[in-house]
Amino acid sequence: MKGRTFWVLALALLAGGGVIGWQSYQARLNALPPGFAAGNGRVESVQVDVTTKEPGRVETILVHEGDMVRVGQIVAKMDTVTLQAELARAQADIAQEEAKALEVEADIAQAQSQLKLAEVEFARERNLLARKATSREDYDIKETLAKTRSAALDGEKARLNTARKSVEAAKAEAAKIQSRIDDMTLKSTVEGRVLYRLAEEGEVLGSGGKVLSLVNLGDVYMEIYLPAQDAVKAKLGAEARIVLDVAPEYAARAKVSFIAPEAQFTPKEVETRSERDKLMFRVKLSVPPERILPVIERIKTGIRGVGYVRLDDSAVWPERLDRPFPGAAPAPTAAAGKPESGGVAEGQAATASRPETPAPRH
Repeated sequence: MKGRTFWVLALALLAGGGVIGWQSYQARLNALPPGFAAGNGRVESVQVDVTTKEPGRVETILVHEGDMVRVGQIVAKMDTVTLQAELARAQADIAQEEAKALEVEADIAQAQSQLKLAEVEFARERNLLARKATSREDYDIKETLAKTRSAALDGEKARLNTARKSVEAAKAEAAKIQSRIDDMTLKSTVEGRVLYRLAEEGEVLGSGGKVLSLVNLGDVYMEIYLPAQDAVKAKLGAEARIVLDVAPEYAARAKVSFIAPEAQFTPKEVETRSERDKLMFRVKLSVPPERILPVIERIKTGIRGVGYVRLDDSAVWPERLDRPFPGAAPAPTAAAGKPESGGVAEGQAATASRPETPAPRH
């Protein structure tokens, strides 16, 4: 009995030692070499609302929740019946003002002919007066008539200028109404996915009413928190990697695009070394757009993972952090000479584009 108990205990010790040894081996395998820092986070993206510029009725919505949209794609249309009527009225005003301008141009042509005739008669009368073949009274009459015709022509030209300004004003009003009509066609300003459909067809919305909420998948990033001793070494533009929990065998290339200027989790009174170690700085790791586009339809926000930052430019990325996602466009890495990692790949279901702040990894 004692012998069997001994062997059971021995086997248990061997198994426990094997587990501990394996865990120790995995810890050494996953340990970061000097010159790198890491922190927990999750994939996030900016949320963009598609809103109305002025009050109106929703005529049609062309997309559904979960649909991918492109920049400039029409996603919804507002009713424009009233605006179309206003545009027709404005176009009629343009035609009316242009007709008035044509009438003034005809009056100018007539005034020019009358002035020319008056100037010819005045010149003839001046020659006759020089030869004393006419009276001074007739000369004065012809001179006054020429001046009157000249003043009349100037008046007609002033009317033409006013008429042309009226035409321009009418066209500006029509252009304004047309611009309002164009604004009633709602377009996506980002490459992304429809997150929420906030209105339905036939619903009347006020100015700034929200129709859709989009996740901008062209601006994908992860926010992590680093302790002060690592944050001071991190630099804007430094290379980074994002490893997702759902795909730990791949790493997405990113860059440090933001480092918080102020620490967070700061005690009111920092007195001890342990309290100073609680200082954490928010660091944003952005995925370049060229890495996102090849896999944009597979991107999901809200996926948790770990972000890695290279603190030393001469440090070489470990092989496990230099594996691109399948389908991502590779690019040479200057330091390691290996293919660059790709964009953030598909994972679990999407969540809100700006989730609650993830807890820092200690």
